[in-house]
Amino acid sequence: MIYFVGAGSGAPDLITVRGAKLLSEADVIVYAGSLVNPALLDYKKQGCEVYDSAKMTLEEVIAVMAPAAKAGKTVVRLHTGDPCVYGAHREQMDELDKLGIDYEICPGVSSFCGAAAALKAEYTLPNVSQTVILTRMEGRTPVPEKEQIESLAAHGATMVIFLSAGQLEKLSQRLIAGGYAPETPAAIVYKATWPDEKVIRTTVAGLAEAAAREGVTKTALITVGGFLGDEYDRSKLYDPAFTTGFREASK
Repeated sequence: MIYFVGAGSGAPDLITVRGAKLLSEADVIVYAGSLVNPALLDYKKQGCEVYDSAKMTLEEVIAVMAPAAKAGKTVVRLHTGDPCVYGAHREQMDELDKLGIDYEICPGVSSFCGAAAALKAEYTLPNVSQTVILTRMEGRTPVPEKEQIESLAAHGATMVIFLSAGQLEKLSQRLIAGGYAPETPAAIVYKATWPDEKVIRTTVAGLAEAAAREGVTKTALITVGGFLGDEYDRSKLYDPAFTTGFREASK
């Protein structure tokens, strides 16, 4: 069996219990060395074969995993965060389907969750934002025309922007062009949940300057929106004047 395991956002103890167990049982581990905290490999057993996929192509990854699985070995493909967000695991699963090899997915804690924890923030505040947009700027990897930053910014929702820390001046311009006011709160979270985590609070207009001041050029999430401000409405769920399925409203 091959297991796609979400390593979590960085801290070794933020991998799930299931993920840690699978790592400890693996005969072969293929991990995303450019992003996954190598401390997670401390979970592996003696004699486990380890491959760093940062130096491999898709074909090379499959050439390691498929024969091992066919030989009855337990294989863990260790992805950063949760594989479902920019994990590039769909193409691996498609290749395994062609080969008739079974696999399962073990979810992980995405870095956007780690970033919210670092910010001590809630992305979905009543009467501020009830929508979270996870997106990225196009670089060498394009994005669909309908998903350009300006179009998404027009919603005024909470935005979490991946893989864009090296283009912050352009990102600021495009967020403002899409509808965010220059003074809209924003934050840069560098290496969320890692030991060298850094939180930089700023505004949409100040993103590039703030990152330059702190020396951040990669491995950071950009968060934008009113959820970083101080104003929001109280939740109805715990409002004494609101009836729920579990309690009556107070008179």
